[in-house]
Amino acid sequence: MLDKAFKLFAYVAVAITLNFLFNGSVAANSPCKKSITSQKTEKTSPKIQQQIEDDDHWLQQFHQTVSNSVYQSAIWFDNFFLDEDTEQSNPKTSARIRLGWEPKARDWNDFDTRFRIKVKLPHFKDKVDLILSDDDEVSQNQLPLENVNRSTETNDDSFAAAVRFTHKKTNDRLLESRIGISGGDIFVKAKHKRRYDWRNKHGLKIEPSIYYFLNDGLGAKLLLEYNYQLDKQSQFRINYSVRGSETYRGVRWKHGFYKLKQLEQNAASIIGLQIEGKRNDTDGFITDKYTLSYRYRFNALRSWLFFEVEPFLEWPEDQHYTTTPGIALRVEGFFYKG
Repeated sequence: MLDKAFKLFAYVAVAITLNFLFNGSVAANSPCKKSITSQKTEKTSPKIQQQIEDDDHWLQQFHQTVSNSVYQSAIWFDNFFLDEDTEQSNPKTSARIRLGWEPKARDWNDFDTRFRIKVKLPHFKDKVDLILSDDDEVSQNQLPLENVNRSTETNDDSFAAAVRFTHKKTNDRLLESRIGISGGDIFVKAKHKRRYDWRNKHGLKIEPSIYYFLNDGLGAKLLLEYNYQLDKQSQFRINYSVRGSETYRGVRWKHGFYKLKQLEQNAASIIGLQIEGKRNDTDGFITDKYTLSYRYRFNALRSWLFFEVEPFLEWPEDQHYTTTPGIALRVEGFFYKG
């Protein structure tokens, strides 16, 4: 596993270097890329060429192994809900796995791993989704080049397994509920999302949710987000989220200001300023951390493989708001079948 992780990080370094040398990643079907590839092939020794082919085979094999493993597990689980007279239907599966190294001042050993698996089971009652993840909701890493819509959340990191019931889903409205386990605690959750758009420039999202954990009791959360489309390639985003629960006498909040830009077909960037903190009866109003970052994300080597470079500055309260520089290097793979 460590060998594979080091290989993936090696691909990060190689892809970043090539990207800047050739002024950005080039699409797989681009004539320019074909000419560069052919030139390299002519000048590459047979030994090096064989190593490149071996690495290419390893990537493809890795993608197929993960995709097939998730898919076969989904079929096995779905068969429990298949009647004898019902025709077999194939489930749809998708998985996202991310590895990251995020060194910063006073902490060079910050490694981050994320995964999220979603299974659409055709024979499961009410056609619900099964979701497995190490963060109940995905974090703010949405960039224009991605297809899946994701939003800023303020959740603690924990493994979660949940069955999601989608009660109503349209282009501007979503009503869903979940039941599952997160961080060793059983929970139920209901969420309602509404979107409003006007003049093809302005967008507003309102997302209230309520949840109940056996250990933490009742809780609630509200996410507000405003988007302004500057042009076809650029967007400005502001969001605010607040949450509270019975076990915490107060609220936790988070503000975000972002500038998203589509640089080219397979590369994008986001400049962000995040401010997060809490307010309670004991400590009053406290800002836990300020974060200023620039994230560059691009697709390279394979259509399912993405790389990120994110230099950042942090001002944490526990370090007396001392400037803490750092950089995050991430590689993320998307696996899908069905």
